[in-house]
Amino acid sequence: MKLSIQVNEGPYQHQAADSAYQFTKAALAKGHEIFRVFFYHDGVNNATRLGVPPLDDRNITQLWTELQNEDDLDLVVGIAAAQRRGLLDEDEAKRQGKDANNIAEGFRISGLGQLIEAGIQADRLVVFGD
Repeated sequence: MKLSIQVNEGPYQHQAADSAYQFTKAALAKGHEIFRVFFYHDGVNNATRLGVPPLDDRNITQLWTELQNEDDLDLVVGIAAAQRRGLLDEDEAKRQGKDANNIAEGFRISGLGQLIEAGIQADRLVVFGD
């Protein structure tokens, strides 16, 4: 089965981010295809490279990056939601006149069209969070 995942909650204020990661990992282990993981609303905060959780806590951004490296996942961050929350890739930082970027390795910023395509191309779009 071809799945797309939508993550609407940040990594540390809601269980949805962890559930989305665990679901994606389990689906891949069972042989399902993940067409795209789309981070939207506060879910874009899963993609910041500047988060520093305590050493005894999980680093959800690092976990997503590792999973992306292992399975060549398409991790897309919604651009409008990202900009509102100060999350920028190198190109967007330059375009907005900012002196730094903070998107983690393995993630990319794009528009809502990527979410629409994910819903069309997949057999199921599974949404985590409100």
